[in-house]
Amino acid sequence: MKGAVDLILRWAVIAIFAILVACVTWQVLSRYVFQTPSILTDEIARFLFMWLALIGGAYTFGARRHLAIDLLPIALKGRARLALEWVILSIVAGFAAIVMVWGGWSLVSRTLSSGQVTPALRLPMGWIYAAIPFAGIVILYYCALFARDLGQGRLPEAEGDVSMPLE
Repeated sequence: MKGAVDLILRWAVIAIFAILVACVTWQVLSRYVFQTPSILTDEIARFLFMWLALIGGAYTFGARRHLAIDLLPIALKGRARLALEWVILSIVAGFAAIVMVWGGWSLVSRTLSSGQVTPALRLPMGWIYAAIPFAGIVILYYCALFARDLGQGRLPEAEGDVSMPLE
């Protein structure tokens, strides 16, 4: 199941990035070559960048390739390392659940009920903000998988790495 989620997220990030590059390229061409800047591509690029950052961050977390200061976890062994990994995972899961899912869904609900729309595209702004709870749900999914590994006494592995048992 993780492989399927990874694949979907990977292709979503690739597609969003390709569209983002096309929008920015068109924006530059229309502004400097045709002397008529495109308002639509500017807005599309802004919103796609937000989705790209959040989905990419969730994917990177799931691949265990996110930026981390891991000096302490690497220095610890055995039960101390396992306990620290549980604490870190709990903090990440708490943030994803409270801030991203609950807070993000609250933001989406408020903006959809207020009828706020984007200036140029006239899209409901709540759909733009939906990237926040979506990424939070994906991060919680990965947290559950990592918790399963920790519960079995294994450190969750980075994508492409071999599973590391606790010493």
